[in-house]
Amino acid sequence: MHQQLRNIMTSDVFTVSSTQSIQDAAKIMSDNNIGAIPVVDQSGSMVGIITDRDITLRSTAQGEAANTPVSEVMTAQKIVQGTPDMDVHEAVQLMSQQQIRRLPVTENGHVIGMVALGDLAVDSQYNNEAEQALSTISTPSAPQK
Repeated sequence: MHQQLRNIMTSDVFTVSSTQSIQDAAKIMSDNNIGAIPVVDQSGSMVGIITDRDITLRSTAQGEAANTPVSEVMTAQKIVQGTPDMDVHEAVQLMSQQQIRRLPVTENGHVIGMVALGDLAVDSQYNNEAEQALSTISTPSAPQK
């Protein structure tokens, strides 16, 4: 049975602007128990994504200040995203290939939802795929230099 992302995505998505501080982003993550936030411009178009890992590795570990702009630590190149009409199986495969745990869902450049592997793992019809994707994503890689 084919199911579209629009049927399983979380549609209540928090966003930040690239000029907000990483402390703002971290507070939103903490308050809402989420690990990634799409970064949008003034028109609401997605320009990047920031994760808890980005904040930890690209700022805190480097001694950056809490008021560092999101733009300095977010991922802006190769933003992987899905569409609301994308098949769930296709999305899981994309997440596995790109080694990402969260997939923003966009329509006309605007974020309308998010899908996390954790969301799929609790759905019995997708838990095997989610497990396989997670094992691929969790494969250790060499440290970046």
